[in-house]
Amino acid sequence: MSAVLRGISWGHSRGITPLLAASQRYEELHKDVRIEWKKRSLQEFADFSIEKLTEQYDLLIIDHPWVGCAAATRCVLPLNEYLPVPYLEEQAKHSVGYSHLSYLYDGAQWALAIDAATPAASYRKDLLDDNNAAIPDTWEALIELAKRGKVAVPAIPIDLLMNFYSFCIAHGQYPFQSEQQLIDLEVGVKAINSMKELYSNIHSLFFECNPIAVAELMTQTNDYWYCPFAYGYSNYGRIGYARKPLHYCDVISINGERLKTTIGGTGLAVSAFSKYKGIAVDFASWIVSPEMQRTFYMQHGGQPGHRKAWLDEAANELTSNFFSNVLPVMDNGYIRPRYNGYLYFQDHAGLPLQQCLLSNSDPIVALEKMNWLYQQSIIRKQSIVAV
Repeated sequence: MSAVLRGISWGHSRGITPLLAASQRYEELHKDVRIEWKKRSLQEFADFSIEKLTEQYDLLIIDHPWVGCAAATRCVLPLNEYLPVPYLEEQAKHSVGYSHLSYLYDGAQWALAIDAATPAASYRKDLLDDNNAAIPDTWEALIELAKRGKVAVPAIPIDLLMNFYSFCIAHGQYPFQSEQQLIDLEVGVKAINSMKELYSNIHSLFFECNPIAVAELMTQTNDYWYCPFAYGYSNYGRIGYARKPLHYCDVISINGERLKTTIGGTGLAVSAFSKYKGIAVDFASWIVSPEMQRTFYMQHGGQPGHRKAWLDEAANELTSNFFSNVLPVMDNGYIRPRYNGYLYFQDHAGLPLQQCLLSNSDPIVALEKMNWLYQQSIIRKQSIVAV
């Protein structure tokens, strides 16, 4: 009788297609195994408790801030107890930025970095060339192009929050340095005012757009030439994937330094409730192995978490040099907090920020609401620790 494993991922070609292809091949190599995948939207990916999903699925694609919950509840396997040390050392050595390390928390490896991403700049090369326009390299050049109505940028709450972190760092301070305050008030105000300068010059439709929607608009229409920062999708650099390809590059400089963007990507975790732990761990280690990531996974639309794939000549030729161009942005990326309670903040703190930008209201009001949410997340963290 076959062992049937169930997995859950997110519903974009980057998130589901390589898993389906690899699972098909794994089944061909292991005749007594079947792996079924369910997909969900990006919003569902952010909203639904993965802790509950571990009771239903053997394999789970997760976001790294969730590992604090994993460590507290032990609902997924600590993979360092199941995989050889040399395997994990090789993964760490070839991490894309902090991708691998982002799933290492409280002394355990809760997932393997199957996918790597961070906000990067993208542009329509054909439109810039046709209009004799240069890729913006500075904040001033970005604002000038935005005033011409040619800039697209995602502005739903979660993406605004990720960019808020970047602007805080650009203005001199990392967020979350103290449990008393999210960010120094002066730095927070500067960050939001910078965001106001940009977002006041973009179309209001982008306040309903995630990075996928922005990429679709940029490739399916000729209305927008450039996006300064959105989570990158190598798919849109692949000829034939969209009407027109996107090219990706490093982000702008502010005050002479490249903007540090907030690392995303995904990890592959194994449920602690799985009846087939050994098979699930074997599949996970196989699909995240260097050769699979560099070849089969990437060839089927994946955006690998292994550095050898990002340096591979064939991978870059296939994706308009997405990987080599975005790798410096990944290596310069900022990693979010991972304490158990942080996700409460992440799920809610982008809304007051978006309201502030839409209404052009006082940044201090937004920061006060965000700081209250931060304090609530700290309380959750402390109550969990106390239990």
